[in-house]
Amino acid sequence: MYLIVGLGNPEERYAGTRHNVGFEAAECLRSLCRCALPRLRFHSEISQGKIGAESCLVAKPLTYMNRSGLAVREIAAFYKIEPSRIIVLCDDVSIPFGHLRLRAGGSAGGHNGLKNIIEQLGSTDFPRIRIGVGEKPAGWDLADYVLCRMTPREQEEMGETVARAAQAALCMAEEGMQKAMNRFNTPRKKPETITEPGKG
Repeated sequence: MYLIVGLGNPEERYAGTRHNVGFEAAECLRSLCRCALPRLRFHSEISQGKIGAESCLVAKPLTYMNRSGLAVREIAAFYKIEPSRIIVLCDDVSIPFGHLRLRAGGSAGGHNGLKNIIEQLGSTDFPRIRIGVGEKPAGWDLADYVLCRMTPREQEEMGETVARAAQAALCMAEEGMQKAMNRFNTPRKKPETITEPGKG
């Protein structure tokens, strides 16, 4: 069984922000994996589906980003899922907007959600799909940047990106990390981004 986790924040006010692109990718996966209606368990909105003939779980932790690991640890412990079969989707400000970066493991890279998952699992050896949301403009506070809503143009572009991220997670589970990296780590053209805090 695979556990695929999209990271984000649960309140409606965070919808459409850069920090919630992991949630958006999880929603795409629910359709691709033919998931049942989600249930509230393990501090998460969790649903069960299929990747090929194999069962999978798609989860959106409801603990807020900085405590995402609590939900991941509880799900993994209950279903006895090893870190190597936990795929995490999250935003990344160090990657150009619209790009994906797949990795088999590694450090948190400054991402608090990944940091907490590493702390809770006691392992860095879980695959992750980082979704590029672009570097913050000069003069911005990082929290303001990732928590502000994207412009309509960015939202349209990001819709395509999170759909690719969902496909990348399926490829990773079905065909392995190397094939998924070869197929989905290809950069995409960077669109225009907003330049003033609070716009869009």
